[in-house]
Amino acid sequence: MEIFYKNTRIASHRRLYGYPGQYSTVLEHMPDKHKEYTQWNAERFIKWAGDIGSNTKQAVKAIIASRKVEEQSYKSCIALLKLADTYSVERLETACERALSYTSMPNFRSIRTILKTGMDRLKPETVDSPHENNTAYAFVRGVTYYGGKNND
Repeated sequence: MEIFYKNTRIASHRRLYGYPGQYSTVLEHMPDKHKEYTQWNAERFIKWAGDIGSNTKQAVKAIIASRKVEEQSYKSCIALLKLADTYSVERLETACERALSYTSMPNFRSIRTILKTGMDRLKPETVDSPHENNTAYAFVRGVTYYGGKNND
């Protein structure tokens, strides 16, 4: 494949024979800001997250696993780990724990929302978890609501 600008060839890429949607990157063609991410790898993010805590480490692993191309997860990993600068290491770890209680695959946005809303500061029993059978605030309708007979 060739790329032209004003009738001048500016790039040439060899054709990839493999599977549809195959990913290929030429470092020289990347913007400078994107080249920074090539210095990173999953192990580095996982170690950094592990220094914060086990829940943060698990959240970073989930973010990395959520992308087909590992490098595409690096921006989210950096953003997540930088939340410790804004909030605190302890709050980030608690927010990751909270997010992991909801899903095994949390993302940056859900963890950031937990921090922004202060959900990480609430005691676990004061927050309705979708995995618990907590009906304190649920809308519970009996059998008569659905047209059935109440055998009480």
